[in-house]
Amino acid sequence: MKRALIATVLAATSLLSAVPAQADVDTDFSNELQVYGIYGQKDYYAWIGKITCKRLDRGTDTDIYASAKFVQQQLNRGQDSTEQAWQFLGAALRTYCPHNLH
Repeated sequence: MKRALIATVLAATSLLSAVPAQADVDTDFSNELQVYGIYGQKDYYAWIGKITCKRLDRGTDTDIYASAKFVQQQLNRGQDSTEQAWQFLGAALRTYCPHNLH
């Protein structure tokens, strides 16, 4: 009886440890930004990405060019080129609001 209980507990423990960990979307976003040479605080840039989506959803930014300008103003100096602003914007749209990709 004890052996059966121990075997059950061991089996349950190994099943629980086999469950894959949830991916952290903000970390994935930060990792993508680093590919483009955009480095900074993960939480801050995730926040900017999410705000960018809200600005598009609410009509604050009337077009994608206004969104890119907003993003460019938020990036750290030396990482605020037009190209990096567009790369950031594309990553934010893919990550946080793919419904805005038409």
